[in-house]
Amino acid sequence: MISLAQLCNKLGQDLRSADGSGVASRSVTGVHISELDDPTPYLQGGELLLTTGIPVTGGTERINQYVQRLVEHGVDMLGLGLGAGTDEVPADLRASCRTLGVQLLIVPQGTPFMAVSRAYWDLVNQGRQADFSAAMRLQTSLAQAVGRPESAASVVKVLAEALGGWAAYLPADGGAETIWPAKETHVLPQLREETKRLNLQGMHASATFPLDGRDVIEYSIVADKRTAGFLAVRAGRSFRPADRQLMLTGCMLLSVAAQQQWERMRSRATRGAAVAALVLGGHVDAARIAAAELGCEQPAEQVRLLAVRGDRADQLSTAELSEVVAAMATGEGVAELRRGIRASDLRCVVDGLSYVIVREWSGDSLLREATSTSTSTSTSTPRGDEVFSAALSGPLMLAQVHASVREVGAACARAAGGRLVTVEGARDSRAQAWVEALRSYSRADLVETVRAYLRNRGQWEVTARELGLHRNSLRHRIGIASRLIDVNLDDPDVSAHLWLALRA
Repeated sequence: MISLAQLCNKLGQDLRSADGSGVASRSVTGVHISELDDPTPYLQGGELLLTTGIPVTGGTERINQYVQRLVEHGVDMLGLGLGAGTDEVPADLRASCRTLGVQLLIVPQGTPFMAVSRAYWDLVNQGRQADFSAAMRLQTSLAQAVGRPESAASVVKVLAEALGGWAAYLPADGGAETIWPAKETHVLPQLREETKRLNLQGMHASATFPLDGRDVIEYSIVADKRTAGFLAVRAGRSFRPADRQLMLTGCMLLSVAAQQQWERMRSRATRGAAVAALVLGGHVDAARIAAAELGCEQPAEQVRLLAVRGDRADQLSTAELSEVVAAMATGEGVAELRRGIRASDLRCVVDGLSYVIVREWSGDSLLREATSTSTSTSTSTPRGDEVFSAALSGPLMLAQVHASVREVGAACARAAGGRLVTVEGARDSRAQAWVEALRSYSRADLVETVRAYLRNRGQWEVTARELGLHRNSLRHRIGIASRLIDVNLDDPDVSAHLWLALRA
């Protein structure tokens, strides 16, 4: 917007205040020339009106009425051209303008009104060129921002600084929001509520709503025909026409960034699925080699196995899956479970169930209510009309996952919709180590000895006969096995887990 001060500075003595003082701080929307007694039908308001003085003759009352009409129509700048019938400013006009707050200016003799108009449009063009250059710089900054590692945060920062306010990006999958400047985080809860209420869907869907007394504009960000997130912006000044194009550019770049991220996630998921399938198939060494070759994170030694059932469970993003499962869980381990699912790339589908291998966490049990049964009673919030169920094993050695797939999958298949069940029969994480220790003993086959002993429920005679050993030889071997793994083989808790590990 061009100011009156800018116009006067450009014209110098060709446009100056009638009383010799400075000009008021006012915006000029245009320059209009008229000799009509009532030019207001041809004015929109905010113009600098130029006249040679014809309308301001005929006495005080006529002059007052003329100036009053201009003020009522939003025109508070009047330029009087001298030398074409009017040689000096009429005292009544000066008084009327002072009373009604109209800035009275003089265009001296010899200066054509066209010079004033031309000066105004020169300033407009300069402003447009400056705005265009600024817009190009901002567009370049946005394009550069999307190429940075934290592209969403970079785009949000550029928009917020360009508009002198704040900007925020809210991922549709419930991921961490980004806002700039960080001191505005207090608006995020309200933004989430408004986003849910508006339910913006589709390319370029947008809405405007008030927040803390100022208008916020929010756009949906679409990538891969899905809503990836929402961009919310509140300017620290009035929105300008160029701002909309800037925000649309930001939306487009966020869509590109989301598309790139999803492509990276799909690639990572494909590689992770290959590694997970090897683990579930019992090929742990091959899984580790594949993880190294494919650039995946190496599977942890201690894990939990999660199975999820639902019509579209395999189509959920990792973040969405974590929220669905966490909504069904209770206890102090919920946050760890959510983080574990989000952090895991080891996810594949077997027999219609989605399996996730989650790194084991330390701390209290996940479902404190499930102390004497194998299931919890927490009900999830379905995603739309979809209902999911899930089963989660206890801690497992990675090599034990294969033997637990059937058990965890069966528990998931039996689970009621909207429930997470825990598989209390999950293998003791020490059992695999016990088996390895027994296998490492070279002077006798302790693995087969212990297997037969457990299968026959500790009956010496029956076990010795099956193995073709003397009873004392059997006792000697069992004693060696007990000392080697430092457990009592007659302890039911030990024997149960060791038996399952030996069967695997």
